[in-house]
Amino acid sequence: MIFYSIDYVLFLSVVFILYWFLVSKNLKAQNILLLFVGYVFYASWGYQFLFLLVFSTLFNFFIGIKINDAQELGKKRLWFYVGVFINVGILAIFKFSSVWLDRILEILPALMANTNGSLMVTVIAPIGISFYTFCGLAYIADVFQKKITPSRDYVEYAVFISFFPAIISGPIERASHLLPQIRRVREFEYDKAVDGLEQILWGLLKKLVIADGCAEYVNMIFSNSADYSGSTLVLGAIFFSFQIYADFSGYSDIALGTARLLGIDLLQNFAFPYFSRDIAEFWRRWHISLSSWFRDYVFYPLERRRIPLLGQGVNTIIVFLLTGLWHGANWTYIVWGSLNAVYFLWFLFISKSRNTSGIVAQGKYLPSGKDIFNMGITFGLTTFAWIFFRAEDLTKAFAYISGIFSWSIFSAPEIFSIKMLMLIFVFITIEWLGREQKYALANFAANWPRPLRWFLYYALVFAVFYFSGTQQEFIYSQF
Repeated sequence: MIFYSIDYVLFLSVVFILYWFLVSKNLKAQNILLLFVGYVFYASWGYQFLFLLVFSTLFNFFIGIKINDAQELGKKRLWFYVGVFINVGILAIFKFSSVWLDRILEILPALMANTNGSLMVTVIAPIGISFYTFCGLAYIADVFQKKITPSRDYVEYAVFISFFPAIISGPIERASHLLPQIRRVREFEYDKAVDGLEQILWGLLKKLVIADGCAEYVNMIFSNSADYSGSTLVLGAIFFSFQIYADFSGYSDIALGTARLLGIDLLQNFAFPYFSRDIAEFWRRWHISLSSWFRDYVFYPLERRRIPLLGQGVNTIIVFLLTGLWHGANWTYIVWGSLNAVYFLWFLFISKSRNTSGIVAQGKYLPSGKDIFNMGITFGLTTFAWIFFRAEDLTKAFAYISGIFSWSIFSAPEIFSIKMLMLIFVFITIEWLGREQKYALANFAANWPRPLRWFLYYALVFAVFYFSGTQQEFIYSQF
């Protein structure tokens, strides 16, 4: 049930009506409904793995209680380590086992049983497993560190894990943020619902117009990179940068907007990352729920141990290697993570004096020349790293890069879309003008006369239908 499908529109409409007209005054009924529709939504993606979601939820629910109720620190630690081991074990089995099995079969020919001398073993990764597993791990870690008290209501905890807007591709929620909202009755707020619809509209435009429009050229160029000039390959890499951003942040916008329709606020997952002036700022603004998860549950614990060999630099490398591995057991993701670690370490050790904690050119229409330069460098480095993320394997990634660094980079691109470039330009302009908000359209036209504001909305709806590219799956649904 994809966010932009007719099935999802009908599903959300039914949920909205039941939620606000049937059970709006009863907290328990609201939560039971959210749990039921969460499981229905998840089952629509892969019903055969619904049992795994339920098991993970039950396991972490009881582990949290065991950690809290244990009287001795040793027992608390034991339950915590059991929780970590089981969660990481499940994630490793279902996300990486097919890779391990294929490697074993490569070195054990005697196990090859099919007629052509090879045996392919495939383990399908359950949809959303990386996201809900990390939610569970954060939960038991917070209980262990006494940051939160465990939930003793299974329904409310299960809603936290299986809340349908976030279950497939996040954001990776924290119990301290979402559980308090689940524990109180939600009342319909017209302004909040309108704001949610605006964010959904902006997310749909990002996904269907920008991401899917760029995907047509990205797929063509990356699949046949040897046939194109260096200038075309550069254009393909730039298109992919906008594809993955518009695709993933578009998903997040739809998820956050949907949650707001139901009176719930999810964590912001993107904060205009391509306006970052260095790589540290980029990672504070890109996939915020994941980067902050690794910061809080990997980087900070390593820092607190103060082991001499595990200095800040080594801890940074560990975090980025794990970030790459979180995306999959593919060397392209490992290299992508390693490359970002190199970028980050350069910033960490060479550019400590730079202060990029605020919004670029805040209160101004145009950035300074220095900001433009820094944003350009950061975008270029990020785009280069995305080549490894997009490539099917390292051989193709290095071939792609080799093709860029050739004399053909000075020739005219064979593939050049004025329409796509113009759409990206308009998209960037709106993002720039709305960069001080939580999403680009928030308060974008708040002071406009009503007819002009409605004209903008109709124009965006028209753009979604008229300029939509060939529909592609959300990139992060595979993770």
